[in-house]
Amino acid sequence: MSDRPDNDPRGIVGTPYLVDISRPLPGAGGGIPAFAASSRRADGGPLMALRVDRHLPARPRALQSFGGAIEGLLTPIEHGPGPPIDGRPGYYVICGAPPGPAVSEILRPWPEQALIDLVMRPIALVLDQLLSRGLTHRAVRANNVFQSATNRPVTLGTAWAAPPAMHQPAVYETAYTAVCHPCARGDGRIADDIYALGVLLVTLALGRTPMDGIDDKTIMLHKQELGDFTAVTGNERLPPILTDILRGMLAEDPDHRPSPALLRDLASARGRRVAARPPAKAQRSFKFGALTVWNNRTLALAMALEPDEALSAIMTGTLMYWLRRGLGDSNLAVMLEELVRQHEVDLSADKTIANAILVMRAIADMDLYMPLCWRGLAVVPDGLGPVLTLRQDESPELHRRVLEIVTTEAAGIWAAMHEERMPSAQQRLEARQRRAILQIQGPAGGLPRLAYTLNPLIPCASPLLEGQWIANVRDLALALDGIAAASPGAELLEPQIAAFIGARSERWLDQQVKALVNGGDEADRILTTLRLLSELQTRFHQAPLKGFTSWIAARSGPLIDRWRNRERRAAVEAELKTMVATGYLPPMLRLLEDQAGHLEDSEGLRVALAEVDGLDAALYGIAEGGQRRAAIATRLGQEIAAGIGLAAIAATLILAALG
Repeated sequence: MSDRPDNDPRGIVGTPYLVDISRPLPGAGGGIPAFAASSRRADGGPLMALRVDRHLPARPRALQSFGGAIEGLLTPIEHGPGPPIDGRPGYYVICGAPPGPAVSEILRPWPEQALIDLVMRPIALVLDQLLSRGLTHRAVRANNVFQSATNRPVTLGTAWAAPPAMHQPAVYETAYTAVCHPCARGDGRIADDIYALGVLLVTLALGRTPMDGIDDKTIMLHKQELGDFTAVTGNERLPPILTDILRGMLAEDPDHRPSPALLRDLASARGRRVAARPPAKAQRSFKFGALTVWNNRTLALAMALEPDEALSAIMTGTLMYWLRRGLGDSNLAVMLEELVRQHEVDLSADKTIANAILVMRAIADMDLYMPLCWRGLAVVPDGLGPVLTLRQDESPELHRRVLEIVTTEAAGIWAAMHEERMPSAQQRLEARQRRAILQIQGPAGGLPRLAYTLNPLIPCASPLLEGQWIANVRDLALALDGIAAASPGAELLEPQIAAFIGARSERWLDQQVKALVNGGDEADRILTTLRLLSELQTRFHQAPLKGFTSWIAARSGPLIDRWRNRERRAAVEAELKTMVATGYLPPMLRLLEDQAGHLEDSEGLRVALAEVDGLDAALYGIAEGGQRRAAIATRLGQEIAAGIGLAAIAATLILAALG
């Protein structure tokens, strides 16, 4: 493959790897589309490419944290834009290909020793190395664990090309994460991977998936009602050593689950068999909608699934009555009554928002391990980002709920209620930062800006770029230049693109983006656009961008009209036409922004206006002087005429007197 040119259309941009979309690898990606891949260097083992969905982002932190391979894990090697499929742009994660089929392809009961030596210990070793790097896997499941031969250790599959735990079946997750939106389960803790590994061991021990054929809601309710170990294992007889280990691995409290290092020591792992405890059962049940609940854990889950029913039970007091009389937990009843008193006093908040906060707090008080539950949407706070990448036109209500969570800083409120489990300061800070981004006016802020900030690998969602995968500002300049050349009437800095630039430019273009909506006349907006595009070219693409220069020149009329000197205006217009052909924006910016030239032009205008004022004054004086002379002449003429008349009368009188 090394003789293929670097610009092979099948290549991952900027890398030596090639993707063969004509050779799909069914089952290799654990539910994610996978294709055969190769390296131009022709070194290393077989590779595969996992295709990233445009609206389901890959895990950036995990992709950036691998400094080398981990034995027993399909580690990511490279990622980037690659060949399109069906006309849609592609983005791929390159990693090693599985050594054999997934263990789910032929499910059969495994012997206990094989489960310990070939499955538990190898995966525990991988999880231990991930833990040392501050990472989690979040995709331990039967269709994502591979084995090259019957007597060989398994290899853990990939987990990097989609949001964490998104493809996990509900049985592999605790009810607390399974209830979350699939995109919003978060990176979690390594204890979550230990839990999933426990379910995998049960699956392979039984030769079938536990609770197979049962819907997700029922699986979650069974776990909360019976306890995770009992719900997952059922009444099946498992090997005694494995049973002791599984009790700890499937514990409800993640702090009670054994660490990966402990799982490699069989004796120590068995010593944690008392960690999983079933929830306390009430003396009598509580009817919650269509459900009948017997403990606070099941009730908390039911409240998350039916928030309207939860609000009614709280406000009528029936819930607190059952907590006292049925469950015998007066402390919990008092806590909920205090929440209701706070709710009634808080008259400043919107009623819908206030009710949502009340139910969220009540669920958190009911069960400390429940995620953030907001009007039927359950999320882990660090899972908010992937939810925002879903198509807004297909899930407007979902985005509305996320908007409410961010504007109310609900994540900070929720975290403060879990202070005993984890410090809340960081969560509160992040909640404030998310809200601050949302409150930025215009295209520089809002949900698009927040989505790009929280998901650094997602492409720009502008309709202008729908056929391209533009995930960084570096690639944006060339893409926009092509659009400007092909569609001169296009609005290049439409809201999605402006939000993308603001989020991905690390604030050095933030002021220019904000200035796009900060008022000013048309000339100011064009000049701001020119500054921004010029900065993009200067930083990322020093080659000519004739699409940009032509696009700006076509809109430069208001800027040219700012020159009052006719000769200077004509000279600027002529010089601008010459610059268009060069394809460089900075000289155009200097020409049109030329502050010294504009000051000189303004001074020339001031002098010219002063001269005009002087001429006007002179003409006015001349006009006023003529009027005065005419008045004097008229008066003198009248006086002379009167004198002559008097003289004539006097002469007549004298002649008459002389006879």
